[in-house]
Amino acid sequence: MAKKRGNNEGSIFRKKNGSWRAQISLDGRRLSFTAKTKKECQNWIKKTIGQIDNGLRFSNTQITLEEYLLGWIDSKKSSIRSTTWTHYKLVIDKHIVPQIGQFMIYRLRPHHIQIFYDRMLGENVGAYTVLKIHTVLHGALDRAVRLGALVNNPASLAIPPKEPTREMQIFDEGQISQMLVAAHGNYLEPILHLAVTSGMRQMELLGLKWTDLDWINQSVRVERQLTKPIGKMVQFTQPKTRYGRRTVVLGVQSIEVLRNRFNNQNEARQKACEKWVENGLLFTTRHGTPHHPRNLLRDFKIFLKKVGLPIIRFHDLRHTAASLMLNHGIPVMVVSRRLGHAKPSITLDVYGHMIPSMQIEAAQKIDELITPVEIYRVAPGCTQNHQFTQAATKMPPYVDQ
Repeated sequence: MAKKRGNNEGSIFRKKNGSWRAQISLDGRRLSFTAKTKKECQNWIKKTIGQIDNGLRFSNTQITLEEYLLGWIDSKKSSIRSTTWTHYKLVIDKHIVPQIGQFMIYRLRPHHIQIFYDRMLGENVGAYTVLKIHTVLHGALDRAVRLGALVNNPASLAIPPKEPTREMQIFDEGQISQMLVAAHGNYLEPILHLAVTSGMRQMELLGLKWTDLDWINQSVRVERQLTKPIGKMVQFTQPKTRYGRRTVVLGVQSIEVLRNRFNNQNEARQKACEKWVENGLLFTTRHGTPHHPRNLLRDFKIFLKKVGLPIIRFHDLRHTAASLMLNHGIPVMVVSRRLGHAKPSITLDVYGHMIPSMQIEAAQKIDELITPVEIYRVAPGCTQNHQFTQAATKMPPYVDQ
């Protein structure tokens, strides 16, 4: 009679197809694992036994991925930003649950997830979306491993698509001038002007309040960003990093543009009367409510088309600002601080390719430093001049011994 295996006991055998199968008993039920090598099965048994010792129970493994993800996302509500939580929830409900939510969490394998990713890409779901799916799924299953519901994370062995390179579209100085001249008198003028001169992100601009503006010192503090812009549900969050909270110094022209904006907003407030909703924001609709990012982008693209400029994203104005500063010799450290980057290396990683003029200048300087110069000197015992070449910065002058 075969001996019944108890907890903390396992067995390994080879299957007919050449793969290896490991089995272990948990609460009188059997857990299985298949791998290409015997060593992988031995490691799995060792790891599983450790998790059993730490409280793993068979009942923990008998829930579907959908059930687990719903519990996981609820637990994340208090620890991540509301916008991030909403986006994660959308990814779970729209993509993960319909495709693989029916799997028992313990039976989910890397090849299931890989097939899922490949199917998404085959259905023309964008690579960025699949990468976000991977982020959510990997993070959720990591927690399942820590809690003892899984022995290992199957998403760790699945290969998501590479992040595609998104080409930046920037305006040159002539196009910027054309845009700002055409925007004069348009409600877009002040926000476009500040976007180009400060390099702020769209949601940072939409989160600016008049109390952030220092008229005397000609600067503005970035303290928050807009998250929910609808009606009375207006919400703000702090910038993601401490470097995002920053003070941006403004030029005289920018201050004048904002002064005009202040006066125009006061007129709009008087016209709206009781319809005005006071939020203290720099950039608002005619009723004082914040602009919705989608509406702002729509109006921005309509405006660009009308004035004959290339259609770019609003975020590309930030790239334009960075390009302008770097190409005009503003130190990377200063540019980095204005953009709210954690360190200058990030600025260089993102925008370094945009500064070819610095490469040209550097090449010219190096050439000048190492270009040989011709000198004339008299060799010992000779009265005739002989022409020699020496590197101006290295070779010592001739000394008659």
